[in-house]
Amino acid sequence: MNQQITGKRTVVLDTETTGLDTRDGHRIIEVGCVEMIERRLTGNNLHIYLQPDRGIDAGAQAVHGISNEFLQDMPRFAQKAQELRDYLVGAELIIHNAPFDVGFLEHEFALCDMPLKLSEVCKVTDTLAMARKQYPGQKNNLDALCKRLAVNNSHRTLHGALLDSEILADVYLVMTGGQTALLLDQDNAPGTVTVDLAATVDVTQLKVIPANEAEDEAHQLWLENLRKSDNGCAWDRMLH
Repeated sequence: MNQQITGKRTVVLDTETTGLDTRDGHRIIEVGCVEMIERRLTGNNLHIYLQPDRGIDAGAQAVHGISNEFLQDMPRFAQKAQELRDYLVGAELIIHNAPFDVGFLEHEFALCDMPLKLSEVCKVTDTLAMARKQYPGQKNNLDALCKRLAVNNSHRTLHGALLDSEILADVYLVMTGGQTALLLDQDNAPGTVTVDLAATVDVTQLKVIPANEAEDEAHQLWLENLRKSDNGCAWDRMLH
């Protein structure tokens, strides 16, 4: 992967598998990765389907809908291992229930004689653990978090590694965004978290619509009324 990195690189990752446990010989059949740099989606995503050389459990197929027939001509993990390793190393990995996906990935790398301990080459952040801290005693699967945080997942009928990574990226950004405050005074209120919206919003695409004469006059009248109040006008304090 030839890529110039100029900021903090984050990879939101999910896998789909033939079953629940590597000790039963289960394998990865799909890897989906969504890249962000400085909390902005880059579009440099990685999506791989894999031939597992074994059957898929009926329960697993009911969750992700991937069949052995669909995977028949897909590459094996060993054929994609180096590409995946290069993509992941050095990034912060955002994973929901990280021990599951990390365990499967490390198992796959070991099977093709490329042993890799992800926690030694990446920072691994488990959003399930984060959610359990923020919302103790509540459901914290991806669907529950989407509902709680108003993240749209209406297009998700089955699990899929890339789709789930895209949804998790939205959930993660909301979970870690802090409280956005419009501060009219210079001093922050205790406990307030301020967010630099310019770092997350492309302001070059915003359309500027200037106030017309009537709107400007109404604004000036509103300011004059504020100046007569006991607290004065915060607008004036911001300008001086």
